[in-house]
Amino acid sequence: MPMNRRHFLRVGALGAGAAACARADGSSNKSSSDNNMQDLPAVIRDLKPMTAGVTPISDDERRARIAKAQQLMNEQKIDAIFMEGTTSCAYYVGMRWGQSERTFGVVIPANGEVAYVCPGFEEDRARELIKFGKEVRVWQEDESPYAVIAGIVKDRGAKYRRIGVEERVRFFIANGIAKAAPGFDVVDATPVTAGCRMIKSKAEIALLQHANNVTLAAFKTGLATLREGMSQTELNRNVDAAYAALGYSGAVAVQFGKWTSFPHGSSTPQTLKEGDIVMIDDGVSVQGYQSDITRTTVFGKPTQKMIDVWNTELEAQNAAFAAIKVGAPCEAVDAAARAVIEKAGFGPGYKVPGLPHRTGHGIGMDGHEWTNFVKGNKTPIAAGMCFSDEPTIAIPGEFGIRHEDCLYVAEDGPHFFTKQAVAIDKPFA
Repeated sequence: MPMNRRHFLRVGALGAGAAACARADGSSNKSSSDNNMQDLPAVIRDLKPMTAGVTPISDDERRARIAKAQQLMNEQKIDAIFMEGTTSCAYYVGMRWGQSERTFGVVIPANGEVAYVCPGFEEDRARELIKFGKEVRVWQEDESPYAVIAGIVKDRGAKYRRIGVEERVRFFIANGIAKAAPGFDVVDATPVTAGCRMIKSKAEIALLQHANNVTLAAFKTGLATLREGMSQTELNRNVDAAYAALGYSGAVAVQFGKWTSFPHGSSTPQTLKEGDIVMIDDGVSVQGYQSDITRTTVFGKPTQKMIDVWNTELEAQNAAFAAIKVGAPCEAVDAAARAVIEKAGFGPGYKVPGLPHRTGHGIGMDGHEWTNFVKGNKTPIAAGMCFSDEPTIAIPGEFGIRHEDCLYVAEDGPHFFTKQAVAIDKPFA
């Protein structure tokens, strides 16, 4: 669940122009740990790379994404959408730019070719990264980038007089566009961007599968190194080193004991002792596609209460999975998991002890993206959607249990990317 990781590429096309610290597929050229591999446990040193068989998203698939966005724009009566150089930009045109006070972005019109808006002095660098469309319109330091954006929209033909902005576009840019385009409405582009990104292709699902395989291997290796007196930092280091040995740069959030009741962890330094619940959570990026897994186990002998809660949590995860049916509303999945947890005496609702958050979130190029398994979300589940299934039982002051596995929805129903945990002392199938 935590989002304190992953997007370390500030500038660069996916597959080219990556920052020196990392490769565009999310793997790293060196371990994030400064320790020599020989200082690490043998179980980590024995790992082999898992980099074979990774197929990037093709140019043809990106062209199809642009075409689908244009279809949705016409259905939504939007003349064009604007996005900064963040995830949706990478999704459509295969490049990231990042965000600064200088506006850079991409305009996808409902009709015609995409165009780029760029600071004048960055034009050459932008052209190195562009693979789709040829037009780059620059603005100088004393000029308005918003007028440039409005000009592109008008030149492509303004049938509806509506400009969509992607949800991560910052307010000062959206406001600037509105002022530069009087007579136009600036509207939410989410029906277009999420409308495309929520439905994954076979190629995307394959990359998500690989990311989950890598994460599970790293987590399994890391948990094999548990020892009395281990700090969070040491376990973090071991999992990071396992990722590096597998050929990637990933992340892990580690909690021990009573701090596992914090769904997103605690900053309190922790040392592992006999009888502690251990929770590890997070994932890795493969060609820009994310994994998100949680495993909860115990170091030593669990109490009966720990076993009972662990098993109830697994029952809730299974109930959520069983509720995932093509055409069913997303909220039904949350209701199914929550019913199990409340029947066991927790809650109700979001009260703790109990399940204090939604049952799952969409996942793809962002660790958390549209749409969610949460009360009130009537969005119909569709083939191609990908989610986490992660009900939690948090008992403040004692411990927390979360099982998290991600899944994809096919015409015949849901399929987990990873095998679920088996028992409190068997977190891997």
